Amino acid sequence: MAKGSNAGLTALSDDIGSVIVSLRWSSATGDGDADVSVLLLDDNGKVRSDADFFFYNNPAAADGSVQLLGKTPTDIGSEDRISLDLTAVPPNVERIVVAASQYGGSCFGELDDLRVTLADRSGETLLGFSITDAGVESAFIFGELYRRGEEWKFRAIGQGYETGLAGLATDFGIAIDDESEDDATEPAEVEPVLKAEEPRALAVEPPVAFPAQAVREERPADANPTPTPTGGARGPRTAKKKVTLPKVARKTLAENDSWRPARLFPAPSLKSDKERELRATSVLLSVMAEVPEFGRRLTAAFGAPAGRMQTFTEVTLPHGESPKRPDGVIRVERAGKLWTALVETKTNGNPLKADQVQNYMDIAARRGYEAVITLSNDVALEGSPLVDVRTDGRRKHKVALWHLSWAEVAHQAQMLIRHEGVGNAAHAWLLQELLHYLQHENSGCHGFQNMGPAWVPVRNGIDTETLCQGDRRAVEVVESWEQLIRQVCLRLGGELGQKALPVQRAKRGTDPHSRRTALADRLCEEGRLTAELRIDGTPGVLAIVADLRTGKLRTSIEIQAPEGSYPLTSAKRLIRLLAEAPADLHVETLVEGCSGPRGTLERLRPEPADMLPKDGARMTGFRLSLFKGMGATRGSAESGFIRSVDEAVDRFYASVVAQLGPFGRRPANRSQATEPAAVS
Repeated sequence: MAKGSNAGLTALSDDIGSVIVSLRWSSATGDGDADVSVLLLDDNGKVRSDADFFFYNNPAAADGSVQLLGKTPTDIGSEDRISLDLTAVPPNVERIVVAASQYGGSCFGELDDLRVTLADRSGETLLGFSITDAGVESAFIFGELYRRGEEWKFRAIGQGYETGLAGLATDFGIAIDDESEDDATEPAEVEPVLKAEEPRALAVEPPVAFPAQAVREERPADANPTPTPTGGARGPRTAKKKVTLPKVARKTLAENDSWRPARLFPAPSLKSDKERELRATSVLLSVMAEVPEFGRRLTAAFGAPAGRMQTFTEVTLPHGESPKRPDGVIRVERAGKLWTALVETKTNGNPLKADQVQNYMDIAARRGYEAVITLSNDVALEGSPLVDVRTDGRRKHKVALWHLSWAEVAHQAQMLIRHEGVGNAAHAWLLQELLHYLQHENSGCHGFQNMGPAWVPVRNGIDTETLCQGDRRAVEVVESWEQLIRQVCLRLGGELGQKALPVQRAKRGTDPHSRRTALADRLCEEGRLTAELRIDGTPGVLAIVADLRTGKLRTSIEIQAPEGSYPLTSAKRLIRLLAEAPADLHVETLVEGCSGPRGTLERLRPEPADMLPKDGARMTGFRLSLFKGMGATRGSAESGFIRSVDEAVDRFYASVVAQLGPFGRRPANRSQATEPAAVS
């Protein structure tokens, strides 16, 4: 679409009752990001109330018409998706505005590949609009859906605001109070405005690797302030009170520690893979049906409407001479219409079988079902499908094939019970029981836990210098590494309640296969696997390097020196922040044009001045690194590679990154502090 053009949805698809709007962008540095927002407007072009404004802390409408689905990584950046159930939009809503905003002085001109797409409930893209003229704007309207009679149409807008989302929100009827200068200069004492009705709670049993101070509710101090509506209210809030599990577990009545508490979903008795699949499918589907927030979160991205959900297991369906029995069926009813998905489950690292999935795709197409959902320990990668299926183009009815990993299921459960909350205490307890089951060693639902058959030959080939570029086994190892990193992001995000995404650095337009082939060639040449993670609330990108030649894992982060601070002051402040960090932490000073001083934290603590460049060169920041021995086996045993990566990331985040706080972030100047507040 061209800027300013419009298109009717009914001319593009027969099924536009529910659509998925996707916003995409990338950045050369890999750390550019934005937050999406949606506004429902009446015939006057204004919101009816604060409840018509949806953002990261108010992600869903009570009637299911709007659901912010969150970010998913792509090969060039990230994609933020929004589910819109057009059949549930109130009749007095005339327009749905889709926008995004940035904070901390960033602007959309710093991002590349700005694009909005709209797809139907089957996942088929109907239209797209690329924005090529973004500049200094800190908020952008990508497009809008609007009514024309009985039809919904989409208009490509591409209009920005230099005043941030505050200016955009004001235009659409959300009043904003200016902060006083004193308030703006002390952000730590200002209550966050766009905050849920109840604060997020930590886990009942917080993981050892993540201290309490690592889990933060507030935005960084340099994030945009947020709007305050008229009438003294402190900003838009979620529609209903949320309930989380208590922060501290109740005192046990057991006589000794050997007594095991009763569990709703026991796992120790499972002996075979078939038993694990049956139990895992039944447990998951039953909780999805009983906890609406959880069921909706797992199915909304697949085009399911917000409605009454029922789930079934071991359903027999006719298929030629031999009936087939998918592991499960999900049905959602809304306004008299049914959305149906067949579910195929694998546990314990067992791979999905293409012939099974193909049978279910054929059955779904013949019976008019909307989707087939596969569920296994594998993590799906863009451009690398887990199973290859054929689609009969002659069939008018189209079936979408989606994949969930057990790690993603656990991530969504963690986000709800530990950070965002659910409707009532019973639902929170159900999710806690589900999470306990998934994490049990005998459940078979541990996520990606095996680097594959190519891992050992590739390591041996690197060790003996016999691995050649173009070896297909190296590509398989790169794919396994990418799956592992995506799972690490899911686990970190669930523990911290923050967005954690892998950073993909590739030339614009590079397809996933070509990118992985290039990384495989680098692996053959250098003997190293590399990855970068972007975690909200941290002052830099977390880098991971697995050196297969030396058998060492390196986790590191580069942080900028505070602007306007003296070098020695910056060095002393860094040492103070790292008071609880490991003594073997490597600290390297980053200097323009040359290598800077380096040493262990143990040596530098008494003499921070040793971190300063001796020749007067300009110091730009610091690189902090920890090293760990790398596991040798391909699986998840104590000596396994995957476990060693998990442990290295956990230790580095908890003992180093979580201690840094806002170090190196640019402070807001006085002129910025007195501007109207903006929504992030």
